[in-house]
Amino acid sequence: MSDTDGWFAAGDRDDPDATAAAVREGSADEPRDWPRLAVEDGFADDTDEYYDALREVTTEATRAAVTERERADDRQLVHAVRAMDDCERTANELAERLAEWAGTIDPDAGTGVEYAREVASSEAGDDLGEPAVRSLAERVAGLADEADDLREFVQRRTPAVAPNLAALADPVLAARLISLAGGLEELAKKPSGTVQVLGAEDALFAHLRGHAPSPKHGIIYTHDAVRGTHPDERGSAARAVAGKLAIAARVDHYSGESKPELEAELAERIETIQARNADDGDAATDGGAGDE
Repeated sequence: MSDTDGWFAAGDRDDPDATAAAVREGSADEPRDWPRLAVEDGFADDTDEYYDALREVTTEATRAAVTERERADDRQLVHAVRAMDDCERTANELAERLAEWAGTIDPDAGTGVEYAREVASSEAGDDLGEPAVRSLAERVAGLADEADDLREFVQRRTPAVAPNLAALADPVLAARLISLAGGLEELAKKPSGTVQVLGAEDALFAHLRGHAPSPKHGIIYTHDAVRGTHPDERGSAARAVAGKLAIAARVDHYSGESKPELEAELAERIETIQARNADDGDAATDGGAGDE
């Protein structure tokens, strides 16, 4: 719209989609007395009617924006990875309950999800002599199967949504970062220092209150480059990984162009970091040999 026309200028009050689009897409160079102009334009009989219409249209525009956002590929990924984690957590908790229950019947009862699968699909369930135990085992196995299916979905979908992020981390870790940030756009806007501690919010808040040291990393600890680095250098590795992941998220969101050089740069940086500890270890060994 121009600076002399409000969102209502070409709008039909009986067409909520058109007026909602005008609110979402329109702009003006400076504020104006829009209620008065709407009345002069014949869009509304008075200012009260204008504000009633504005409320209806802005509500519709918000609803359309939310619907559009929730249907976006990265939002589908967020829902999938959260559902996967919920299924895994619930399956593990119920598997513990199953093991405790089964242990009161059979001293040789196993533990974990795999034991639940065994009870659900073999004679082990019949041997327990309690149908309710086997029914619980079937529920655990079903949740674990659902988690596996969701994991496959995440591994398949993430490279399409965030190719560079998926390549640098792995599809599941990339999806979890997107989920923790609230979406790919939100992740792309975060500095690397924030990306580094995503998932460690409790530890970070404890540090800010003076009750704990600053966390070196959040869920990026599961990245091979961080987990595989000596604890003395793990903070440096986490910073290097977070820096490249932040760049990858920005590229994925703003252009979607594949940047394989990011992987090579990260690998080179991690190799340098990990070599520090190896060099220190060699020096210590050499020094000890000389003392002999």
